[in-house]
Amino acid sequence: NMNSLASRGGEIDGALDEDIINAMRDADITMINNEFPYSDRGAPTAGKKFTFRAEPQTVRYLNDLGVDIVGLANNHAYDYGPDALLDTMDTLSGADIKYVGAGRDITEAMTPQYIEAGGMTIAFTAATQIERSLPPDTKEATETEPGVLRTLDPEKYLQVISEADENADFTIAFVHWGSENVFEYEAAQRELAEKYAEAGADLIIGAHPHVLQGFEYVGDVPVVYSMGNFWFNSKTLDSCMIEATVNEGELTELRFIPCIQKGCFTSMLHEGDSDFERILADELSRSAANVELSEEGIITKKP
Repeated sequence: NMNSLASRGGEIDGALDEDIINAMRDADITMINNEFPYSDRGAPTAGKKFTFRAEPQTVRYLNDLGVDIVGLANNHAYDYGPDALLDTMDTLSGADIKYVGAGRDITEAMTPQYIEAGGMTIAFTAATQIERSLPPDTKEATETEPGVLRTLDPEKYLQVISEADENADFTIAFVHWGSENVFEYEAAQRELAEKYAEAGADLIIGAHPHVLQGFEYVGDVPVVYSMGNFWFNSKTLDSCMIEATVNEGELTELRFIPCIQKGCFTSMLHEGDSDFERILADELSRSAANVELSEEGIITKKP
């Protein structure tokens, strides 16, 4: 992907279309999944099939997009070991971008991030359920070592969500879970979602499977099980953005915005596009029975 971006002039409009760029810049708060370290240090994890790393100066693309916060709780943030993860956190901080779900030690990895917007405090939390074969390549932070926050056993992450809920008007749980290339969400994901909602999450957003999965309401808490690939490789894949509107601590609108990745470039789709309607229909078919999805992509709970 970075090679194709460089061949197109090296600016972010060589990766994402104008509608996506504008939507990300215009949002009060924009969050992404940052699934690689920013570093020139470290060595790839031995025996791991795919390891990723980006040059620290490429963090400017996040600034170009108006990104305010990233999730680092995923199975690639540690691909080049502890030094590269430390560099990642320093690079993001240097670019004035918050991060959540990883830290220099477990205390930092378990610290929610808070952003003020619209007269409210919005809390962001993140954790990863991947990898599920033990011991994981992606190390969990300890009292003395950097790493991510894991939620295969959710006990620590539930503490984080609960703390965030006590200190914020609205709490988002961003979780790396599920199985790659599987369109159906799993019982394990649903069980975790129920626990996150009980702990105080107001919105649960999932990533990792590389494909879109459906939606569900756990009580009144919406769950977006997987946002799919956003900008990852040359494959043609359905993708999305999620736009949440919050007023006075309440979620007033949740919008699914279909996108498509093709040839290392991601474009937003619009009503009237055949792919827009196809993706909406696919997502509804994968969703729980208590979900309604309007023709514009608005997600609501069935009355």
